[in-house]
Amino acid sequence: MPGDRRATVLRDAEFRGLWLAQTLSRLGDQLARVALTVLAFQTTGSALAAAAAYAVTMLPWLIGGPLLGWIGDRYPRRAVLITCDLAGAALIALMALPGLPLPALYVLLFVATLLGVPFTAARSALVRDVFPDDDRYASATAIGAVSGQFAQVAGFAAGGLLAAATTPRQALLLDALTFLVSALLVRRSVADRPAAAAGPPRPGERRALAGVRLVFGDARLRRLTGYAWLATFHTVPAGVVAPYAAGFGGGARTIGFLLACAASGTALAMVGLSRWVSAERRSRLLEPLAVLAGVPLALCALAPGPVLTGVLWAVSGAGAAYQLAANVAFVRAVPDDSRAQAFALVAAGLVAGQGAGVLLAGALTAVMPSHLVVAGAGLLATLGALALWSAKQPATVTAAPTR
Repeated sequence: MPGDRRATVLRDAEFRGLWLAQTLSRLGDQLARVALTVLAFQTTGSALAAAAAYAVTMLPWLIGGPLLGWIGDRYPRRAVLITCDLAGAALIALMALPGLPLPALYVLLFVATLLGVPFTAARSALVRDVFPDDDRYASATAIGAVSGQFAQVAGFAAGGLLAAATTPRQALLLDALTFLVSALLVRRSVADRPAAAAGPPRPGERRALAGVRLVFGDARLRRLTGYAWLATFHTVPAGVVAPYAAGFGGGARTIGFLLACAASGTALAMVGLSRWVSAERRSRLLEPLAVLAGVPLALCALAPGPVLTGVLWAVSGAGAAYQLAANVAFVRAVPDDSRAQAFALVAAGLVAGQGAGVLLAGALTAVMPSHLVVAGAGLLATLGALALWSAKQPATVTAAPTR
């Protein structure tokens, strides 16, 4: 068992720098979302304008995922991280200038979020450069996922407190500072490596098509991408948790309890899978865990009470830890010179699916009980997982896809 190797992940200086930079970036992203949402509402008094500020942070992934992921392969990944952080700091600082009209703020936020696409793709690819073995890479991925969830929640909470205690523009300046600290961490801790992709650059549309052919032209990568995108259904409960809790007469405490159950299930399962389960067994657990992620949500059709719902959501969250095994298998199958682009494409589809799924689920709660909306998402997730399982092919040794 490689447990001692897993325990050394956080002792690696490069990974610590990447991990802290990722956590700071996630915190900063949430601060910016909250601050601009509050600023938009204060400026216009329009709930639609406030919602548009949040939506602007999702759209860049749909554009940047296919078109900008290649940057993390064509240029040195350390340089990409530092450049994106410095540019992001400058853009967020500009947003804090008084007197800027709201459309200008939206444009600046859009571009700053767009820079997060090559940053995230390059960072994800760089973790594999640091840990080329599956066991330590799995541990690093689990740590990143768990701390990322925590940073997202903490960032929303801190953003709300800062916006109330100071001003939204001051909160934006703090966000700019997180970008600068992230760039410093990467510069001081991450080794400078050459670009993964060699040869002359190709036009943007050819790069995008090459990435699409890579991910969707290979049966195994298509299947693993399908597993990643199943998270579209797993996030529906979080999107309708308020009306779900209200259906039982619950308020903020019930909402917090249900969200904590789902997040805790995923966090504990990921830690367990990465620390105490071998790579071979983890790979075999991918399919049954994916099914397990959907079944408890489907059981919400029985309208269980808050406590039992919490148990079901925790079990579903534990099943969702299959994403760890899918991630390791995906990165093992993707050639190094296309890794960042592949990550960006999958992430773009996931963001699109989750955004559309939450919007649709929210609309459905207006015409049907929220527990049935959650159950429907669970049923679709289960059917999708079973379909992907049935499409699994016997393991064979194949050459890496050509670009």
